[in-house]
Amino acid sequence: MTEDHPDTPDQLTLRLTAVAHGGHMVSRSPDGRVVFVRHGAPGELVRVRLTDHGEDAKFWRGDVIEVLESSEDRRTHHPWAAADALRAARDERAPVGGAEFGHLTLGGQRELKRAVVAEQLEHLAGIDWRGQVAAVADESPDGTGWRTRLHLDVSADGTAGMYPHRSHDLVAITDMPLATDAISARAPWELSVPGAARLDIAAPADGGRPLLHVGLLARQDPETLTDLRGRLASWGSDHGVSVTAQSPEDREIQTWSGESLVRETLEVPGGDPLTWRVSPTGFWQIHRAAPRTLVDAVLAAARIEPGETVWDLYSGAGLFTAAAAGVVGPQGRVFAVEGSPVTSADARENLAERENVRVTRGDVARVLTGRDPARRRHGSSRGQQRPAVRAPRPDVVILDPPRAGAGKEVLAAIDGADPHTVVYVACDPAALGRDLGRLSRRGWKVTDVKAFDLYPNTHHVEAVAVLRRNDAS
Repeated sequence: MTEDHPDTPDQLTLRLTAVAHGGHMVSRSPDGRVVFVRHGAPGELVRVRLTDHGEDAKFWRGDVIEVLESSEDRRTHHPWAAADALRAARDERAPVGGAEFGHLTLGGQRELKRAVVAEQLEHLAGIDWRGQVAAVADESPDGTGWRTRLHLDVSADGTAGMYPHRSHDLVAITDMPLATDAISARAPWELSVPGAARLDIAAPADGGRPLLHVGLLARQDPETLTDLRGRLASWGSDHGVSVTAQSPEDREIQTWSGESLVRETLEVPGGDPLTWRVSPTGFWQIHRAAPRTLVDAVLAAARIEPGETVWDLYSGAGLFTAAAAGVVGPQGRVFAVEGSPVTSADARENLAERENVRVTRGDVARVLTGRDPARRRHGSSRGQQRPAVRAPRPDVVILDPPRAGAGKEVLAAIDGADPHTVVYVACDPAALGRDLGRLSRRGWKVTDVKAFDLYPNTHHVEAVAVLRRNDAS
């Protein structure tokens, strides 16, 4: 508290200290309570509006609304006005999520991400990591123009927008600078879409035809639906965008305009480009340079040799599968496992002509062990036995699990399969630290961890870790 800024029940003057996992800075209230603060930087003296400050809460949360002493890493201009916390405070609104580090220089952002990765690896895996968070090739000076995928929620009146952090109040947006030019030029946030619950737009990094997918409200009025379909089909035709839609009651995706999917490509030195189809509700990396960056990092870490066998777990549409299949050659094999029915179908289609690839749909833990984790959670000590998929013994395992990580059962199965190398791709430093710690306790040595800034202006960071047996060279 200062004389010019006395504390109130919902506003405090705080000195921020270290960065915390999740995009917050840490501080303490005058009575010693931990406060997690967004939109600040370590060392700053700031005015904070508390957004969660119950007396019984273990900690409080808040947003910076004024900077009294600024960090040298604070920008003079936020690249996205809608996410600028200081401007939002002046406008008496909350900043939208999606650019919670946008108030800092890219160098400042990467230093905070480096600190988070280092802290999580030390705390959870006992790893003294001295690496840096690397920028990707051809990054823009302000970290904009990289998102090839964008999700928008829709209000009851058909207005598309985004939510502030931990808020249920949708905010209409007028731009999204983090998106690629292909998305920004179409401005999907300007659409009025009564009858829709969400919009998802994908724009392939190679300039291919974008796709707008409409998640419809349940039990839609037929007249409203007919009008929406007609307007969006016309918009898609005018803007060179495919349009698909799906209602909660129907598994089938309707094609309203153009194609029913998008296609992604990746150039391969000395060979034909790799290509993938991605369904409207399927998964693909968000940053335009992520496929190139991650494939290069994974192959360099894996050191795959021709004729070897590779597991690709949580394989998605087959990004790493296709790359590994080209390296192992006709005498090698790639065994891919993906849980999503949609994305698994994409992978099977993408890899159908590769005789050295087998794609299996299913929960990774169940596929590797033959047990059903859900049944075991409901009372069976051993889990329901199912016919096991006969996975070939791997020389190399690549895994890219969801944000929660792989978990104990999958890691035990990997350990039991005894590959010579494991390459772990992670979008969450805490999950990475937990799982690396579990593998380390099973005799694996983490030989390298590389981190990449694939989410500029946000707190997210991608990492690629490589592990080999302690007795391996």
